[in-house]
Amino acid sequence: MRLIAVGRLRPGPEAELFNRYNARLRPRLAVSEVAEGRGAPAEARRREGEALLAALPAPALAVALDLGPPAPGSDGLARLLERWLSQPRPPCFLIGGAEGLDAAVLARADHVLSLGPMTWPHLLVRVLLVEQLFRAQSILSGHPYHRASRP
Repeated sequence: MRLIAVGRLRPGPEAELFNRYNARLRPRLAVSEVAEGRGAPAEARRREGEALLAALPAPALAVALDLGPPAPGSDGLARLLERWLSQPRPPCFLIGGAEGLDAAVLARADHVLSLGPMTWPHLLVRVLLVEQLFRAQSILSGHPYHRASRP
């Protein structure tokens, strides 16, 4: 699995949490970072989109993280992850910058994944994603990390 994200995750609490959960994943997320776009919001989004698509391996199953579709629950994400991992195309998660994802990235995406209707800082989205991927793997393996009786 791979994560391609706009911006650099600097040392700090977000990086520590990301690394803690990523160390638990099997396989770990390989991370590629692309530069934040400069200019007006639409121009920055376009430049970031071009960089994300250039970094996306051709055979990858592109999963764009964006507002929009209903967010799956943890069990739903586990089922999605199981389906994605059973395909010959490796899943690649795409996280945009502060202006969101360009339309070209969303058009290329094989799946759009929402983490809910709230807007999150894109650096925290990395942490939320990796924790939910670990939770999904725990659900699939029957590990007690996830407690289905709790929201």
